[in-house]
Amino acid sequence: MDEQELNWDDVRDLARRVSDGEPFKLTTESRAILQRTGPQVGIPAADVERALHGEASAATLLGEVARRIRDGSHRLSRALSEATRLQEASDVDGARQVLRAIVEDEVVPLYRDIAQIQLEALDEG
Repeated sequence: MDEQELNWDDVRDLARRVSDGEPFKLTTESRAILQRTGPQVGIPAADVERALHGEASAATLLGEVARRIRDGSHRLSRALSEATRLQEASDVDGARQVLRAIVEDEVVPLYRDIAQIQLEALDEG
């Protein structure tokens, strides 16, 4: 995936507008955003397509995509901070455990990949 494909600003913006009271409309643009970002946050393409059959289910999908981006980002940030703190305290095994938990549990592939890279870097050090 190239950097442009992983730009989640459009889905964040759409979700923010809807949460601020703007009615969700299933347009060509919103459909394309959800088709692109759903699988990027671990939602199977078939589930995305099913959700795009109606405005209510597409709006629910938008909320789930935005939630996964937000919550996964927070989990990853906390885990990276905790792993760094543990590593600086000479608890490399503890840092590994924190990173392994994210690798095993995270549903957003990008965040899982980042944790895996950090775990590999820790193991090399």
